[in-house]
Amino acid sequence: MKNGLNLKNFGAVVLLGAGMIVAGCKSAPELTVDQAQKLLQAKFDQAPPESFDISVNDQGMGTGVLAKYWVGIKRYPNGYWADFKLTPDGKKVVTLPGGGDVIQWRPTIPKDPNYSVIVTTVQKNHPLVRDVKDITDETIAGASAAKSAIFSEVVNLEGVPDSLQGIAHNPGNKLSDKHTADFVWDGTAWTLKTIR
Repeated sequence: MKNGLNLKNFGAVVLLGAGMIVAGCKSAPELTVDQAQKLLQAKFDQAPPESFDISVNDQGMGTGVLAKYWVGIKRYPNGYWADFKLTPDGKKVVTLPGGGDVIQWRPTIPKDPNYSVIVTTVQKNHPLVRDVKDITDETIAGASAAKSAIFSEVVNLEGVPDSLQGIAHNPGNKLSDKHTADFVWDGTAWTLKTIR
């Protein structure tokens, strides 16, 4: 009888100990949209700010002339080719990827809807993180818990003059990209592992 009682006590101690071990192992808390966005924005903010390219179509060329970013300096016999020179104001907001200060406008036909030239903003900003969603469980080697989330990386137009922002919003410009981010639980906090 005594052995049976000791065996029961031993079993109770084992179960209690196992329960304490399980209770001591904390599972990862949920990763919120707000937490994911802050981790992603912090990653972008740690990198050097970047300028970005803008595709300037026919409408954008007209907007640039009105904004005094460039002026026409030569018109060709076909009537729709032209050269435009960056003005001092234009040089404050854009550069030409190939260097120099003359935009060579060479569309295939007049008012060609598909022709554009590229300019690069002088303004350098960090991209913005928007629309974080679809946070789901993931399996990542070596991580006790992992999540993934889809988000948009958006060009930051802060400080860019209104006219140039208008050109940037013309067709042909891509101001945001969708990405997927992976997060891992390090035992105390969620950390950003990769952006793909």
